[in-house]
Amino acid sequence: MSHIALFNIPGHGHVNPTLAVVAELVRRGHRVSYVITEEFAPQVEAAGATAVVYDSTLPPTHRSQDWPNDDIVAMSSLFLDEAVTVLPAQEKAFEDDRPDLVLYDFTAHTARMLAQRWGVPAIRLSPTHVPSEGYVEHREVMQELMAEDPAWVDYRRRFRDFLDRGGVTMSVNDYTDEPERCVVTLPRQFQFRGETVDDRYVFVGPCITERPLQGSWRAPDDGRPVLLISLGSVLSDTAFYQQCFEAFGGLDWHVVMVVGGQTDPADLGTPPPNFEVHRRVPQLEVLARADAFVTHAGMGSVMEAIHHGVPMVAVPKSADQPMNAQSIARLGLGSFLPPEDVDADALRAAVLALAADRELPGRMARMQEQVRAAGGPATVADLVEQRLASRG
Repeated sequence: MSHIALFNIPGHGHVNPTLAVVAELVRRGHRVSYVITEEFAPQVEAAGATAVVYDSTLPPTHRSQDWPNDDIVAMSSLFLDEAVTVLPAQEKAFEDDRPDLVLYDFTAHTARMLAQRWGVPAIRLSPTHVPSEGYVEHREVMQELMAEDPAWVDYRRRFRDFLDRGGVTMSVNDYTDEPERCVVTLPRQFQFRGETVDDRYVFVGPCITERPLQGSWRAPDDGRPVLLISLGSVLSDTAFYQQCFEAFGGLDWHVVMVVGGQTDPADLGTPPPNFEVHRRVPQLEVLARADAFVTHAGMGSVMEAIHHGVPMVAVPKSADQPMNAQSIARLGLGSFLPPEDVDADALRAAVLALAADRELPGRMARMQEQVRAAGGPATVADLVEQRLASRG
């Protein structure tokens, strides 16, 4: 039995794709220590890991206004500040129980450093797109343009200092962008310019397992198609929710709308009779019965929709979501509504177009076949065991 340490940040889109991996590793007899906050400890322990709890400096996931989604320097600084603060406690947690291998989310900057100190292999986990052809050139141009930005200069200086104090000699760019090995929890076909990504990156497709702690949901038995609407666990948009009332209130569909932790459903007024409105739902259970999904196109939600074969109307808001929305449209798995085009009429027309597309189920089924071929959690566990075996 090997001891595997998994380092992550407290975010649903980062934690959820790892739960099935944990369950598979534990099923194979490995011991998994999962470095995470108290909020997510029950979920990782339900998957079979031992939670190694730490106090995060990151904003709570339900407070979208505290996340600088459109400021790359500010966002990057959040993850660096987290690493600088939590490194001593995370290292101490494994002082008498060193792992044989480290798995780590691409935003968990302490993990690669600790793996180097411990002399153990490290495998990165990415729940989103990874660098493809042209990335390095684009990065160099962007960094040159930001060279006079005091915030950027300070961020790079502080990151260099973090690496120096940790005994890491590689460059900041290499530390953040050049993993020895990386598991990507999406199919290669979904990746931007996926055919150009090198073989350090292993595309395993969605890694999805049941999440019983999220409760249950029961579909109505009236035979109406089910529409799920959600902007994910971080975003909130009252005006958008009102547009959805207008768009779908008169349709013969059952609509499940999730408004997140920042919006009180009561503040939206009385919903149309065919709506149920919640702060949160067990999304996998709803998707298992859904006929369409209006989504912010966060990668976790997109992969869960593909897993269940649910076509999407993508209404991206920030981060990687526009790129995800473009992939949805490119692969014929749904449609992409840019923010400036979103209104009640456009939302209704987009959902009805999905329902009328006779060829869409076939495209979705082919994508599901490609996902199954990628292997999911079993492929990740195979890679981990191969890396462990190569150490002798």
